[in-house]
Amino acid sequence: MSNVKFERLFSPLQVGPMRVPNRICETTNTINSSMAPGLIDEHFIAHHGAKAKGGTGWIGSETWLLDVPLPPGAPDEISLRGGFGCHFASYQNPAFVEGWTRFVNEMHGHGSVVVVQLTHLNALWAPSPVPVVGAQDYTPHVLGETEIEFLLDSYADAAEVAKNSGADGIEIHCAHETVGYSFLSPVTNRRTDKWGGGPAGRVRFVVETLRRVRERVGDSIALGIRINGQESRAGGYDNMELREMLFHIGETGLLDFVDLDVGHCWGAPSYVPSSYHPHAEYREFGKAARADLADLDAKIAVLFTGRINDPVLAEELIKGGYCDLVGMVRAGIADPEFANKAREGRLGEIRRCIGCTRCIDEASEPLTIPYTPTCSINPMIGNELRWETEFRPTAKSKHVLVVGGGAAGCEAARVAAMRGHKVTLLEQGKRLGGQLLLAAKAPGRDSFEDQIYFEENALARLGVDVRLESAADIAAIKALSPDAVVVATGSLPRVPDEVLGIHLPHVVQGWDVLRGKAVTGERVAIISQEDYYQTPCIAEYLAERGKQVEIFHKSVHLATEVARYSIGMVLKRMESCGVKVHPNLILKEIHPDALEFISAWGGKTYREEGFDSVVLAYGSVQQPQLYEQLKAEGDIPEVFLAGSAWVPRRLAEATRHGASIGLII
Repeated sequence: MSNVKFERLFSPLQVGPMRVPNRICETTNTINSSMAPGLIDEHFIAHHGAKAKGGTGWIGSETWLLDVPLPPGAPDEISLRGGFGCHFASYQNPAFVEGWTRFVNEMHGHGSVVVVQLTHLNALWAPSPVPVVGAQDYTPHVLGETEIEFLLDSYADAAEVAKNSGADGIEIHCAHETVGYSFLSPVTNRRTDKWGGGPAGRVRFVVETLRRVRERVGDSIALGIRINGQESRAGGYDNMELREMLFHIGETGLLDFVDLDVGHCWGAPSYVPSSYHPHAEYREFGKAARADLADLDAKIAVLFTGRINDPVLAEELIKGGYCDLVGMVRAGIADPEFANKAREGRLGEIRRCIGCTRCIDEASEPLTIPYTPTCSINPMIGNELRWETEFRPTAKSKHVLVVGGGAAGCEAARVAAMRGHKVTLLEQGKRLGGQLLLAAKAPGRDSFEDQIYFEENALARLGVDVRLESAADIAAIKALSPDAVVVATGSLPRVPDEVLGIHLPHVVQGWDVLRGKAVTGERVAIISQEDYYQTPCIAEYLAERGKQVEIFHKSVHLATEVARYSIGMVLKRMESCGVKVHPNLILKEIHPDALEFISAWGGKTYREEGFDSVVLAYGSVQQPQLYEQLKAEGDIPEVFLAGSAWVPRRLAEATRHGASIGLII
């Protein structure tokens, strides 16, 4: 049990008419938890309900996208680049409202409050003919007075529905890609009428929205805004100007709370900060807003969010006056029970978010159909109902042997042990973790080690017999007489034997570089055949050690599979550490003094000289040989192949696969 004393984090807070049971907030996020688009289904309730049941006091769930004044004949549009444009919004559908009301009742049953975020999220129109964000290359339609009136009324209409559903609070989204944001920004709002001008004029749309909502719903429901602490865009408002605008909004007396984050939706810094960002990086912005608003007669609570995954840090932020409430969305995705665990002193049992951002990144750009929410380290996310139905103590305890202590092996062992099996885990290395150990060595990725700590602690609590530096062959396995074996032997770096000269002495693997097993010269060429984080991690690791690094990459740009909330920071860090990237090149031959490439899209060839070392980042190859031997012999009743030993992919796939095996043994 922990000796940490939480003096503020678990104390209630009055926010207007809403009494929040503690200071931990699930701010509204786009996790796409419903399997029935446009409706609230049992998956949605199970996902967000797990956080409420786990002790999170404020449930923001997922935003309400509102109806918009599309011109006659214009089709509905849902686009990553265009935003949301729809004649008929979900809140206007009785089936949606019925499901939402059921959701609110469920959250109230767990003691949490529900805050509805209302959003006009689009880049199809704006106050002025300026692209809403840099990712757009088209000019939006300029809002006229009739269209502005439509938008204002739609906020009030939706707010009335939210109040009637039993919700406790309403939040108007005025940050990032929203109409509210575009009115606040001096870049996108260049109007000279009553809706534009200086800071006091640009807040008019937001103030009028709040007034319309307050007139419709009265004072019996809390009302607030979500706002960005600075634009992080050339010509955009900085924090001082934001503070001025926020003060103007606050002095109207319409606000009960402000939900403050900081960052960019397509660049760096990101408002969904990855592990590359410090924890609570912009906390001073929260403190400044709180101090400014304290000068007003109205008591306005400040909610601050920005990579806060630790309840101890959350307590420090509140005690230090940085905020009144703490946004901890991904902390609750990684571990929906973290609040209860913290309150009960079980800090060592918390599965801490590692800041990989896959959960929100992938929800914004789904890679799978049908889409289910994903967490790299928590296999239950997106599968809550399956676990609720299928997770049961085993009817007969078996001796389960897990070979390999990476993500898949650890999760298989953990879940099997939780169900009552006797589990032995053999790991050939000196520590559990597998490729997590490699990832944690890269600059800005040290938080990946938190998942290793979680697995080590969990397996120890469950009594799993973990044997490190233990090789597993057929004889060793048979000597342990297992009833079931999980082969989680992972993968090894791929050697592209089709490339001439690949075995020259100055050619090394990126994994060996991160391990410290391979030493490079001063000028290094990284040959990249993968599109995720591996290449930039290796490049930054080398650049941090003073190497001159150039990447030769197969695709149109580095890290093409890193989604919008994170790609900006990846590319920024490459620039900051001086890494040069050459796209669209495939390696054909290595000479002692030169590299020969061919265009990824055509037949043109290129020759590069002057590199001391060549580092390969070609993905990896599965190692299923032990599994195949065990299956061929047929002496062990149950043999499973897990994670990268089956197909090398990403952390979430390995975690889920291992846990699923633990669930069915």
